[in-house]
Amino acid sequence: MSVVAVIPARGGSKALPRKNILPLAGKPLLAHSILAARAAKRVDRTLVSTDDAEIAAIARTWGAEVPFTRPAELATDEASTEAVLQHALAWLEREEGARVEIVVLLEATSPLRAPGLVDAVVARLDVPEIDTAFTVVRDHGYFWSRQGEGFRRLDSGYRPRQRREPRWRETGSVYATRAAVVRAGERIGPRVAVVEQDETDALVDIHTAFDLWLAERILTEGRLRT
Repeated sequence: MSVVAVIPARGGSKALPRKNILPLAGKPLLAHSILAARAAKRVDRTLVSTDDAEIAAIARTWGAEVPFTRPAELATDEASTEAVLQHALAWLEREEGARVEIVVLLEATSPLRAPGLVDAVVARLDVPEIDTAFTVVRDHGYFWSRQGEGFRRLDSGYRPRQRREPRWRETGSVYATRAAVVRAGERIGPRVAVVEQDETDALVDIHTAFDLWLAERILTEGRLRT
């Protein structure tokens, strides 16, 4: 199967300006995802989708392809990741005649991935009945939803942690989905499989200076690893 990894990295981040190229453990943030894709045995090509010339140059330095400039309308706060993936796939098929079968999404803001994680997610699509696979962590917490002016507990009652049915939370780190799903403008198809990710790695989703600080501590000191 032809597998293409796409790493979205626009230039206009606001909460943490220029976050995609800020240094993290001696490398630009973006480079961690590029290296994860390039290390994956089941990924054939690694692309960065960006609207920014500096980000494009840095991406190429770390070994990614940047074959197009992302249109301005897909580089706003409102633009969806699904639309970015759809654009990348359409460009490859239209301009290169590429025959892509699986699209892997790696978010630059989730730089902590154990070796082999990307391959493990892609491997779940070896089963023809699966449309999409993605990384998750278990969550044994209690959840509430707003109901009118108050809140309603979604769980039936309090129980010891060991007796609670775990929920599974998307980590946003790795997605692999069939090209047909992406062409339809979706990130996740109707039939899914999951791969459990290390809880410490899943803690990091970089959107603030604190998030970047936490990632630096984990990568350089390993304080939260067990």
